[in-house]
Amino acid sequence: MFDGIMKLLVRDYENTERPEVREKSGRMAGAVGIATNLLLFVIKLTAGLLSHSVAILADAINNLTDSGSSVIMLVGFKLAGKPADEKHPFGHARMEYLAGVIVSFIVLFLGFELGQTSVEKIFHPEETNFSLLAFVILILSILIKLWQCFFYRSVGKKISSEAIFATSADSRNDAITTAVVLIGAVISRLTDLHLDGWLGLIVAIFIVISGVKLIMETGNPLLGVAPDPELVRSIYTKILSYDGVIGLHDLAVHNYGVGRCFASVHCEVPAEEDILKSHDIIDNIERDFLLHENIHLVIHLDPVITGDERTNSLREQVVELVHSLYPTASIHDFRVVWGVTHSNVVFDIAAPFSLEDEDGEIVRKVSSAIETLDPSYRTVITVDREGVINSLESH
Repeated sequence: MFDGIMKLLVRDYENTERPEVREKSGRMAGAVGIATNLLLFVIKLTAGLLSHSVAILADAINNLTDSGSSVIMLVGFKLAGKPADEKHPFGHARMEYLAGVIVSFIVLFLGFELGQTSVEKIFHPEETNFSLLAFVILILSILIKLWQCFFYRSVGKKISSEAIFATSADSRNDAITTAVVLIGAVISRLTDLHLDGWLGLIVAIFIVISGVKLIMETGNPLLGVAPDPELVRSIYTKILSYDGVIGLHDLAVHNYGVGRCFASVHCEVPAEEDILKSHDIIDNIERDFLLHENIHLVIHLDPVITGDERTNSLREQVVELVHSLYPTASIHDFRVVWGVTHSNVVFDIAAPFSLEDEDGEIVRKVSSAIETLDPSYRTVITVDREGVINSLESH
């Protein structure tokens, strides 16, 4: 049903991987929100005036504010679709994330406002004249808000938008708020109990908690979160499928908005291979990722000596030692400067953030372990803190 509505509003809606289709889908979802929230404002305003209920009138104002949230979402998608310029070379796609954060703060603010109103009603309960018409109007408004919630959730899932997911949660909270207002009014009508304020306070606490969670969820992309592990695995697998690449490490993925993904990685290639041939392979990989994955990939080429059996043997021993001490860590950029009285063993350790040992402690433990192989080995170790997957190699 929801897809059918969006297909009527957005041409070629199924192809949401296209930036222009995704942008228009977000704007149309905002427009639907504006229209339905204005309708709800009129409905609840009528119910509040008929029943002389401050709670219902406050709920009506809440829906008018929701229209403002929909406007923010609509403008956010419009600005996110602007192309890159001199001041913003990576585009404006993060405006969508910013719109989501603003909507989340509005949810939090409304939660506090509802809490304040509810506390006032606890200490100063008011009589309400709850009519059958007001009851029907509130039931209708709950159904519309639930429809909004599922509509936004469907569109948000279709175009992978945190901003629309935040608006879906806001609509859900509004449905719960209205339901509590309705329950409180019915109880007050049938008994001498005035529970409207207490029920409103419970809902306010729920909305405040929901608002805090939404701020954290919508704000994470702006702070910069770790990339999806599946995306990382797919990048590693694809790069290692090219002949001439024997390992890679130090992958960094930066998200400047949906469809604006930039990444960098170090690729290990045999030092004995013609540098022009290796460079050509790297160029092809970067081009393929841009064409087929829509990822702007920059690769640093790391030549690795593969023909020295003595170095290779020591490298395997070091790998085993590091894994025995830190199973989730790995090494890269391994090289040895062989000498007469001593030899320098140089490499980097890719250690996940979850390792509790500090960098200096990691270096000390690994260096001590390597010295047990031969006291003449002197280590030069750099610790890199990395995310879910540290490094993969094909050899």
